[in-house]
Order: sequence, then C-alpha cells, then structure tokens
Amino acid sequence: MKVLVCISNVPDTTSKINFTDGDTKFDTNGVQFVINPNDEFGLTRAMWFKEQQGATVHVSTVGDASVEPTMRKALAIGADEAIRVNATPTDGFFVAQQLAEVVKNGGYDLVIGGRESIDYNGGMVPGILASLLDMNFVNTCIKLDIDGDNVTAIREIDGGKETLSTSLPLVVGGQKGLVEESDLKIPNMRGIMMARQKKLNVVEPIDGIKATQDVKFDKPAPKGEIKLAETVDELVNLLHNEAKVI
Repeated sequence: MKVLVCISNVPDTTSKINFTDGDTKFDTNGVQFVINPNDEFGLTRAMWFKEQQGATVHVSTVGDASVEPTMRKALAIGADEAIRVNATPTDGFFVAQQLAEVVKNGGYDLVIGGRESIDYNGGMVPGILASLLDMNFVNTCIKLDIDGDNVTAIREIDGGKETLSTSLPLVVGGQKGLVEESDLKIPNMRGIMMARQKKLNVVEPIDGIKATQDVKFDKPAPKGEIKLAETVDELVNLLHNEAKVI
C-alpha cells in the first residue's frame, strides 16, 4: 500500500499573530511553524500502516522553501519521502489541484489529510481533492482500519459516530482520535539523522485556478471591561438590563 500524507505548515498556537501591508498580509516574523495538528494525527496513523503492514509513506505540501523544516520533521517521524510543490498556498482549491497532481503522478492508494488546518480553518482541501481524483472520501475520520482493499472507518457526526465500509483508493480527512494524542510520534536523534538522507523532492506547480483571494485580515476585538456581581440579584440585573441576554 502506498500512502500520501498531505501536511500543512501552520503557525504554532502560542505564536503572536500580526499583519502587515495594511492588514492584507500575514507577518511571519518571529512565528514558529509546525505540522498542522490534524495532519499530525494522520501522519502517525500512516506510520502505523508502515510498521504493521509494510506501507510506503510519502508526505507532500504546497509551499516555498520556508516549509522544508516542517517537511524534514515529517521525514524524521518516519515518512520515506517528501514532495514539496513550489507554490504559495493562497487558496484551498489551488492547493487541492496541486496535491491532486502529486497523487496522480505517485499512484497512491490512500491519501490522508487533516480535516482542516488550524490557521485558516477552511476544511475544504480533502473533499475537493477526493472530487478531483474521483476517489472515495471519509471526512472527520477518527478510526481507520485497512485489510487489503477493504476499509472500515469511523467518522464523527453531530451527536455521535458513524461506521463506514468503503474501499481503496481513498481520501481521508482525519482529526484527533485517528490516533490517541499520547501516540503522536516525536522525532528522535536517529530519526533526525536519517531524515537528512531521505529525498525531499521539489516539483513545479501546474497551472491551477485560484478561486479566492485574501482581501484583509482583522484581529478579534479586544475584551471589554468586566463587572463583578456581589449578589445573585445584581447578576440577574446585569444580565437582564446591560448584557440583555435574559
């Protein structure tokens, strides 16, 4: 089985976010970038398929040379090879088109991505990718078992879980639960050294459609002043007359 894990290069959640050029561009100065957490759950599951079933695991992302440290981390975790599409990931549809080309050229049986990235939270790339490739698709996936070409998946739905039977080739939008948080792999020194010898291929993008563009970014409004209520009656009065929520 040949597996491709699509990873996003996202700011660490502890980073201070700022914008430049009249709030039209994200300021990367001083920001630490990491593997998107939803993608990391998928990568760890792919490692299980590699260790238990002999799968070959590649990782891919769309980005410039600045994303390569994140890709090297994925290689250090255990991926066999990395593919960077040399383009700026400004639009989800454009990213999906580039990744679809990688999948077509690589002949992958299973494609795993995070259900959404934690920077833009678009939640669109895995579904568009499956549509472009005409592959089966399971989103919000929290469990994945494969026997030959047969797949059993559990996905999270409103108010519960849904168990699905499908087959390869398959695109998965994974999330927390695909593996336990305690099972996430941390690169060790041996993995880091081996990652230096693994292939990090750079491919040029195809002509894709950029269906959207960022016009302006706005930070959330700062928190307002708070009032402390000394009694229940005072609290009810504030909620009723000032906050107007009751």
